[in-house]
Amino acid sequence: MKSNIRASSLDALRGYAILTMVLSGSIAWGVLPGWMYHAQVGPRSNFVFDGSIYGITWVDLVFPFFLFAMGAAFPFSIGNKYRKGSSRWKIVYDSVLRGFRLTFFAIYIQHIYPWVVSSPQDIRSWLIALAGFALMFPMFMRIPFKMPEYVRLLIKIAAYSIGVIMLLNITYADGRTFSLGYSNIIILVLANMAIFGSLIYTFTINKPWIRIGILPFIMAVFLGKENPESWNHAVMTFSPLPWMYQFAYLKYLFIVIPGTIAGEYLYGWLQSKQTTPSIASNNDEYKRMPWILLLTIGLIILNLYGLYMRYLLLNLAGSIIILSILYVLLQIEGKNANYWYRLFKAGAYLVLLGLAFEAYEGGIRKDPSTYSYYFLSAGLAFMAMIAFSIMCDIYSWRRLTRPLEYAGQNPMIAYVSTQLVVLPILNLAGLGTYLSYLDQNAWLGFLRGVIVTSLALLITILFTKLKCFWRT
Repeated sequence: MKSNIRASSLDALRGYAILTMVLSGSIAWGVLPGWMYHAQVGPRSNFVFDGSIYGITWVDLVFPFFLFAMGAAFPFSIGNKYRKGSSRWKIVYDSVLRGFRLTFFAIYIQHIYPWVVSSPQDIRSWLIALAGFALMFPMFMRIPFKMPEYVRLLIKIAAYSIGVIMLLNITYADGRTFSLGYSNIIILVLANMAIFGSLIYTFTINKPWIRIGILPFIMAVFLGKENPESWNHAVMTFSPLPWMYQFAYLKYLFIVIPGTIAGEYLYGWLQSKQTTPSIASNNDEYKRMPWILLLTIGLIILNLYGLYMRYLLLNLAGSIIILSILYVLLQIEGKNANYWYRLFKAGAYLVLLGLAFEAYEGGIRKDPSTYSYYFLSAGLAFMAMIAFSIMCDIYSWRRLTRPLEYAGQNPMIAYVSTQLVVLPILNLAGLGTYLSYLDQNAWLGFLRGVIVTSLALLITILFTKLKCFWRT
């Protein structure tokens, strides 16, 4: 497959995940309905975390969707390196290096957030945030000028050195000091997935069943950890670098590994489109597409509603009905339907498995996360892949999907733009106080999130169009 061919639907899924992650952190606190927050921290718990509350909301799906997209990218990133002749050990080295860079990113951004630097936030904290954002360009971007490789390396080393010196010399709020253990947990989990997910994929390329077969062993460690005298407990508690690695983070491999399967399906489909572009399309395929799109999205919405409201039997019955209809709709030959059917089979299995596990551990929840959460969210991500494939690759709804693709191509910038660029600039311009006027009711509170997220998206689109990509 040509290197300049991108998986638009995968970019859009990743962009959707990162933008909704930003949106969920930007909406007004305490004035929206419960389903607009994490299920365990909404009005049902008086906006205080309560792990005894079960169910999920759309907010609880954004992180697993991003993890799934991360796994789906492995056949493109790692797979392309392998196909071009890179040794497995070279790929392992690159993956470990990427994990350490992401760990640095997690520690770095957490220490330069304005509320960490100063409480209440002030001009100094906003300027530090902006300066820290600018410094990440030489850290993570390939400078688009011709120069010797050693000069590029020296620039990166200088940028990292300045960043470390800055972190060590900032006066933080509330007496806080620099700590390796103080990091952005979302990025830290991604760093662990970049290492362990990549390692597993590298050594199981073209062996998906071995890859899947690793997951029950990880489950066994979790299930046996309660016995303090067991080796399972020893594995769970061992960590040579506790500020970076905990075995508990590996639970998210239950989402990343299925993502690699979806990525292989996607890669094979894109490759077949290039090698056999003249495959005849089936008219039935086009007639059924709107229904396939509606039902895949409908399945996601049904599970969010049914599990949040705890209508468990209704949700199970409805899911089975929708999956049965999708099965019938996908019983056609077509250049796209064959790919969607492969995604559907894996997704349907995981959705039903997740619903079967729902009663285990009390019920589905994100924190502390349950097996039902891993399996169901991965299954719904397969369905989202079908939906984005139709929207991006067939209908080409560019006005809707293109902004998502831009964000998906530059997720690191999209993730930090709100806290390190948008809000500091608004506050420095004296406009930050106006956002507080939108905290009065649900509609205005949601509008606040849309405004802030849209500004972050515009910044991401700008740098993406300028070819300023942050990569680890």
